Amino acid sequence: MKSAGIFGQVDLPIVLSMLFLISFGLMAIYSACHGIGSMANFYKQLLWFGVSAFIMLVIFLQPPRIFQDWAYWAYGISIFLLVVVLLLGRKVGGAVSWIDLGFVRLQPSEITKFTTILALARYLSDRTTNIKTLRNFSTAIGIVVLPVILILLQPDTGTALVYLTFIIPMIVIAGFDFYIIVIISLPFIFVLIGFINLYGLLIIGVLFLGILFLMRRESFLLSLGSLSLAGMFGIFSSFYGKQFLKPHQLKRIETFLDPMSDPKGAGYNALQAKVAIGSGGLFGKGFLQGTQTQLRYIPAQWTDFIFCVIAEEFGFIGAGLVIVAFAIFALRMVFIIQLMKNQFAALVIAGIVSVFLGHILVNIGMTVGMMPIIGVPLPFLSYGGSSLLANMIAVAIVLNLYRNRRNLAFSF
Repeated sequence: MKSAGIFGQVDLPIVLSMLFLISFGLMAIYSACHGIGSMANFYKQLLWFGVSAFIMLVIFLQPPRIFQDWAYWAYGISIFLLVVVLLLGRKVGGAVSWIDLGFVRLQPSEITKFTTILALARYLSDRTTNIKTLRNFSTAIGIVVLPVILILLQPDTGTALVYLTFIIPMIVIAGFDFYIIVIISLPFIFVLIGFINLYGLLIIGVLFLGILFLMRRESFLLSLGSLSLAGMFGIFSSFYGKQFLKPHQLKRIETFLDPMSDPKGAGYNALQAKVAIGSGGLFGKGFLQGTQTQLRYIPAQWTDFIFCVIAEEFGFIGAGLVIVAFAIFALRMVFIIQLMKNQFAALVIAGIVSVFLGHILVNIGMTVGMMPIIGVPLPFLSYGGSSLLANMIAVAIVLNLYRNRRNLAFSF
């Protein structure tokens, strides 16, 4: 009866949407593997799901205090593993991101995303931490920047960028002024806009001026001054930015803006992804019937471009169901944040949902041509044992905190 009571407190929308996505992912991986005549990746993913489900259950049953008590230890071990990767790691796809244990390959950067969230939440929720002071703000940023630097050295730019998705919502929840974050971000935003389109600076500038005025009317002069400085950065980027980029980086940006500029080279992936998605139509070509998938026109079709397989074989309906499942999954987590009376728990869940949203938006965005291709997996769907394990552990943490939400104030 006690066991039934525990499992009766499981949040079904999160669990059911996750299982739906994993099932869809396994079907897509099976189809992608069928196209190359080898089921090895499918069976590996199936095995990783079984292992991850067991570990998820163990974490779900732990007392919630363990996440706070072990946050710094888990973070330290993860940083150590990232250093080991740089020294002894195996190079796959141009990046040294994996530790080869013989019977399995482990990608520590996937796990480190969530241990960094735990460490940052532990620090921000400490009673002695005042995020509004420069010292505490710098320390919080440093907790995230350290693993980002180690991952950039691999180099794995896509994974490193995902780490930046959770720091803003977490420090805002901790009490940092969002207006200041916008002011700090303006030069970076304008540098990017200026590089892409000089004329877009004016439109974006007027838009941000209106947003900043609504956020803080009494600081209009500060907003205007910050926008002017950011505008200068944007103009400089427009005229001289290309001189600071390496040829392959410049080529990646150019093909993102116009894939047809190099259809058989750097723009090939983006074009084939669009063809696969568009050819699926409303209902798709059918399971194992996708020509782009089965003839291997889609690059990395069981990893970064798994969404193309789904869209081609299951059509707009199948792709739409996947997006709806992701929406239910993420929105339910956002709702759970509102239920948390404990700051540490709220910060952890906010960081976790931010990482998931970052992966979802970047991965689907790059497959439909709205974002540059940077190699980010789609949670629960893309092939990858380390990714699946890390994601299911993160969900287990959320479910654990939700189950114990009424006792967190006494537990921490």
